[in-house]
Amino acid sequence: MIYEHPLAYLLGVEGAALLRSFRGEFGRDFVEARLAEIRELLDDDALAGAAVEVADVEAAEGYRIWSGTYDGPNGLFDIEEPVVGRILDDLPAGDALDAACGTGRVAAALARRGHRVLGVDGSPDMLARARARVPQGVFSLGDLGDLPVPDGSVDLVVCSLALTHVPSLGPAMAEFARVLRPGGHVVVSDMHPEGVARGFVPPVRLADGRPGRIATYRHAVGDYVRAALAAGLRVRRCEEPRIADAPSAAEAPPAAAPSSEEVAEVWDVWPWSLTGLVPEAARAAYGDVPAMIIWHFQLPASGH
Repeated sequence: MIYEHPLAYLLGVEGAALLRSFRGEFGRDFVEARLAEIRELLDDDALAGAAVEVADVEAAEGYRIWSGTYDGPNGLFDIEEPVVGRILDDLPAGDALDAACGTGRVAAALARRGHRVLGVDGSPDMLARARARVPQGVFSLGDLGDLPVPDGSVDLVVCSLALTHVPSLGPAMAEFARVLRPGGHVVVSDMHPEGVARGFVPPVRLADGRPGRIATYRHAVGDYVRAALAAGLRVRRCEEPRIADAPSAAEAPPAAAPSSEEVAEVWDVWPWSLTGLVPEAARAAYGDVPAMIIWHFQLPASGH
């Protein structure tokens, strides 16, 4: 079980903001405001009793639960799709594998670009939605560490928002390299490790209403590089977009500040809603932290 306390999270945000002041980024007024805000938080009865025990849910079960609402509004999609789209636009059409295809969001983008699409996912519920969404694709049940795809049979592997749910990157990267033809490409997008470290982990509600979070692992930037190099892949590109980089960010109206009573009652939107209680501290702690990490790797051509 995971013990989540909103007050503990908010104090962590305040602490991260105060650490920035130690580097000289903020002055005395900022520090005094943070200390005063911390005192107010500690005196807030609504936050004091709002802790909750949260189940750690395996990825397959979590995505089964999530499958019905996965295609709803998702800020990460807004950040990811323009960057991944630019990478894909520079690659020729061919045989493409959407690894951990989910409901077929990326598979549909590949099909629109003229690729012959294969999809693999560990959730039958997600696969059913992908088949309906991309009827011309071929979709199979499988695991990232043991893809049901022949050696050297695809020109492109795309894996979106999935590797953060595997405990080790090595097996998946090795599989991506195995199924690629020489000269083939791998495009990976993931929640940034800094976001994972700050608790931005997908929530789900279990059948009995209990809260749960999908098992998520923090892979450092170097972990991706080491796993790719060990699989024989070369790094072509790495992007670390922020929330502010999303096209929708400029259009979004400022959100009204929630009350502590409101956020304490709605666990499903922690920690996103919690930062609204301490906006100045959150901007200082998170403002320049990347939301995602996006990679482009390539398998060398034969003889190179």
